[in-house]
Amino acid sequence: QSTYCSTMVQHCEALGRAVQVVNLDPAAELFSYPVMADIRELIEVDDVMEDDSLKFGPNGGLVFCMEYFANNFSWLEESLGHVEDDYVLFDCPGQIELYTHLPVMKQLVEQLQQWEFRVCGVFLVDSQFMVESFKFISGILAALSAMISLEIPQINIMTKMDLLSKKAKKEIEKYLDPDMYSMIEDSTNMLKSRMFKKLTKSICGLIDDYGMVRFLPFDRSDEESIHIVLQHIDLTIQYGEDLEFKEPKEYEEDRSALVDEYFQDNVNE
Repeated sequence: QSTYCSTMVQHCEALGRAVQVVNLDPAAELFSYPVMADIRELIEVDDVMEDDSLKFGPNGGLVFCMEYFANNFSWLEESLGHVEDDYVLFDCPGQIELYTHLPVMKQLVEQLQQWEFRVCGVFLVDSQFMVESFKFISGILAALSAMISLEIPQINIMTKMDLLSKKAKKEIEKYLDPDMYSMIEDSTNMLKSRMFKKLTKSICGLIDDYGMVRFLPFDRSDEESIHIVLQHIDLTIQYGEDLEFKEPKEYEEDRSALVDEYFQDNVNE
């Protein structure tokens, strides 16, 4: 997440666009960009783990920190100050349990909305993980779990595209706008259990029929790739006073054209 934030900050600065970053990861270490607020000023995982009365490990310490944060949103309100019309990135912890099992992040979203923020979730998945059908389906389910839990618009991104070979980029293109029914055949042929074959078919069919999860490529070495992601986020939150509302159909056509252009440029290099 920090790499994503760093890339977006640099991209926005190049555009002459103001952007602020808030660190909400109590286990974070170093940043390559300034932050307007840092949760470690409120509570830090290392301090919790070193407390003999608590005796928490890394995961338990993180959960304790985030629950403590949820009980002290006043700290965040004071740290944000007056941020009307500002574009703010909230760098959150990456542990999926915070989004699927615990109410903390949902409470944060609701609090930000009460403060009249337009909130968009950005769900990051390592593209190197998403190169096999089973792993891709797993990534989709993780993204879907976060969407259901947070109940906000969500942009799903495959990161580290710059680390893939040209061959891998070409291969992963099919996962950005997937044919889930073809993927069913690839996946279920490897399953021996009839029950799990049926479950996998049901999951893939649900995802395909409703178009519930789609991914965008994020290549930090390619300005066009970064711009595509930023444009989708802007459209989602209707960023900017002069931004005109776009109908969903036009939005999807723009998305497809931009993604196709990205892959044509990168695969043919």
